[in-house]
Amino acid sequence: MRRGEVWWVNFDPSEGMEIQKCRPAVILTVNALNKARGTIVVLPLSTSAKPHPPIVVSLPSLGKNSVAVCDQLCVADKRRFGRKICDVSSGDMALLNESLKTILGLL
Repeated sequence: MRRGEVWWVNFDPSEGMEIQKCRPAVILTVNALNKARGTIVVLPLSTSAKPHPPIVVSLPSLGKNSVAVCDQLCVADKRRFGRKICDVSSGDMALLNESLKTILGLL
């Protein structure tokens, strides 16, 4: 499991407004941490949400309707992960990095 990879992640059971069901998610944690820890920071993906940067960001490398839901950033146990789907392009990862800096106030 490496930063920038997209994996199927089972987010159920969820509570309240948390992201639900089994869906693709981009791994955000640095590779050394992914290897050493039992949890990984991910960003869930959707095809039903409309782009609204910096909260919902379009990811063209994953398909024309794919978006990252940046305000649903979360930690998932490795046992929630299914199979790897693909890798996010470096351009899309740069866009995610900037969006996350904005919504987390890291600018």
